[in-house]
Amino acid sequence: ARLCHLIGIEQLIVGVNKMDSPSVNWSEDRYNEIKGEVDKMLTKIGYKTKKIPFIPMSGFEGDNLAEKSSNMPWYKGFTVKIKKEKVKGHTL
Repeated sequence: ARLCHLIGIEQLIVGVNKMDSPSVNWSEDRYNEIKGEVDKMLTKIGYKTKKIPFIPMSGFEGDNLAEKSSNMPWYKGFTVKIKKEKVKGHTL
């Protein structure tokens, strides 16, 4: 993230992977914990995290990559404002 900011990349998408792991078990609490830690790091680097969507996903299972996951009913999608335009989404 630091390198991205250094070379001028303004927009990121953060994918919180491995939500299918037995230690996580699709947990909203664990997702929020990771999101909070990454949010703090990105803020320190200089990113405006209100413009960055955070997406819980499982690359192995394919959840929230192309289609909405039934394993995470608590995830309602993201809404970010980019250059006066609101962008809504649910998957990567």
